[in-house]
Amino acid sequence: MKKPKIRFKGFTDDWEQRKLGSIAEITMGQSPSSVNYTDNPNDYILVQGNADMKNGRVFPRVWTTQITKQADKGDLILSVRAPVGDIGKTDFDVVIGRGVASIKGNEFLFQLLTKMKEEMYWVRLSTGSTFESINSNDIREAGLKVPEFEEQEQIGSLFSNLDKLITLHQRECEQLKTFKKYMLQNMFPENGEKVPKIRFKGFTDDWEQRKVSDMFKITRGNVLPVTMTAESQSDEKPYPVYSSQTKEQGLMGYYKEYLFEDAITWTTDGANAGTVNYRSGKFYCTNVCGVLLSDNNKANQMVSEALNRVSKSYVSYVGNPKLMNNVMADIEIKVPCSSIEQEKIGKYFEQLDHLITLHQRECEQLKTFKKYMLQ
Repeated sequence: MKKPKIRFKGFTDDWEQRKLGSIAEITMGQSPSSVNYTDNPNDYILVQGNADMKNGRVFPRVWTTQITKQADKGDLILSVRAPVGDIGKTDFDVVIGRGVASIKGNEFLFQLLTKMKEEMYWVRLSTGSTFESINSNDIREAGLKVPEFEEQEQIGSLFSNLDKLITLHQRECEQLKTFKKYMLQNMFPENGEKVPKIRFKGFTDDWEQRKVSDMFKITRGNVLPVTMTAESQSDEKPYPVYSSQTKEQGLMGYYKEYLFEDAITWTTDGANAGTVNYRSGKFYCTNVCGVLLSDNNKANQMVSEALNRVSKSYVSYVGNPKLMNNVMADIEIKVPCSSIEQEKIGKYFEQLDHLITLHQRECEQLKTFKKYMLQ
């Protein structure tokens, strides 16, 4: 195919097949002697490989006093050793080591190289018995289709704007997570304290120390009787199913039956053992979830956050990480005497979580849309 399916208005010419080396200047890296490496930001930034790039940008980590091969500000940086094909931009003049190559290219070429990476183009070319690598000939001979310059500019601009939107949502998400962490530290009493530093107006009583087993009935979820997939909610399958803490706070799909209502769950086994969540409404959960049940509204968002602050310290890392029911039962937390204060704190963190989830979803949707448009 010589033309893309989706195109900006006014462009009709075929795209032409070119070799990367014929449309861009390529420089293979050469590592300085390690004795010249420094941690002084006043020296030259050294880019050795994927570890020196973050979110598609050079992220200064190591410096050098020796200049070997260089890349200029605005150049593209391609990883030539495992993992091959990672692509980024540099906002600085840098020294490049043998793990990377620099390419003088525009935004269009950057996005095209991103697409090639996602399609495993470079992995298929990579050689070496010990680790993946590509050489200068592989890069220069790489075949790609390109349009005229004006169309390149418009396509590059589209994807640049998408990348900016994705970055904005990622930043907002990280800032909200940092803010939530700060508020958790200040809206819950520290060790040895009976009241938090930050509090809603009108509440002055000391918080009380409570044991989990005194507040809740402790149980566990069930194995699903059918194979679950991440199905959309429907009238036939209206209840969310939670499992270990993976994505969307452990949501793995929906099912026609429910086990619990308004309860707190925690992951009992695996890498996310000890992660606690409040589950509002009716839900099903699998057997990797422990469940805290209460008849008098003690299972709420506020108590969930209080447990989540301490639960990881009770996880056993002998063999597979785990936080079993008997250990959870003995955990003690501080809670407000007033159910109204508990509710206010819970609502506050529920709203923060909602904002974080919104930005995460927006980010994922934009990434999916970008992937579709690249194709």
